[in-house]
Amino acid sequence: MRRFSSLVSRWLLAGLMGGAAAMAATGTWAQTYPNKPIRIIVPAGSGDSCDILARLVAPKLTERLGQPVVIDNRAGSAGQLGLTLIKQAAPDGYTLGCGQGGNMVIVPLAYAKVAYDSRKDFTPIAMMASNFLGLAVSPKTPFKTVQDLIDYGRANPGKLTFGTNGEGAFLHMATEQFRVMAGFEYMHVPYRAMSDVFTQMMGGEIHATMGSFISVQPLADSGKLRLLGIARATRSPDYPNVPTIAETLPGFASGGWFGMIAPAGLSKEIVTTLNKEINWALQQPDVRDRMKKLGLDIHTEAPEYFTELLNRDFAGWSKLIKDIGFKPM
Repeated sequence: MRRFSSLVSRWLLAGLMGGAAAMAATGTWAQTYPNKPIRIIVPAGSGDSCDILARLVAPKLTERLGQPVVIDNRAGSAGQLGLTLIKQAAPDGYTLGCGQGGNMVIVPLAYAKVAYDSRKDFTPIAMMASNFLGLAVSPKTPFKTVQDLIDYGRANPGKLTFGTNGEGAFLHMATEQFRVMAGFEYMHVPYRAMSDVFTQMMGGEIHATMGSFISVQPLADSGKLRLLGIARATRSPDYPNVPTIAETLPGFASGGWFGMIAPAGLSKEIVTTLNKEINWALQQPDVRDRMKKLGLDIHTEAPEYFTELLNRDFAGWSKLIKDIGFKPM
């Protein structure tokens, strides 16, 4: 009888262990997330907006999730290197990334060969922030208003010069959007970096640029550049005296966005957890203050908002690129 009981006990134990293994194999017995360090791949170097955002959020996520959240900068090929690494990672919530409008929308449209499909290869988690552009001119130009610049461009086709940080880059496309809506012609002068653009503008070599507000605003305050307007739907509460371009050109707004992504296939449960904690982090006073100083607008919407924005941006920029006859490089 004892031997029979022992055999039964062993049989029951083996069945339970086998069942547990099967449940674990099928994912129905899920372990608590997270249970190891999380890596955030930033497809840019130190000091980039994505890098700053990731480093602001990471300590908060470490605090809330109970696991180290580390930053891994992978700059190269206009963000393509880092995004490709994110795409190739396992969709388990332990590899995240910071994507932005430039490398997730403009690059796939402006380059003939890109190793990722932004709408298929990634899981949007949280739209973290957006910024807006500023239209600035050299102080050596006679332009005092947005209308002055537009009038000159219309009256002198191709003589108005705009500097950007590269052919096919986001700022180039934003300038094209401005040109098409305003109806003037200009000469595009691409540089390797916006610092070069600003230097040339201060010397009077080129007339104008569309740059991130946070980069042109200090130069305008010091008199090195003249800020004509911002590419925002409404005036900024922090800079109420700066007019919007839309006040002259109704409907014009342009800026970048930055969001947390993961490889395609990340579970809805993990997406929900990360979205909640990232949104919490963005609302903490020290994070909010830092982002305000950077000229960034905070976003704390659901993941679906990020997906909708990505699709809307692809539609809008695709149309512009087709309309202007831009050929992918």
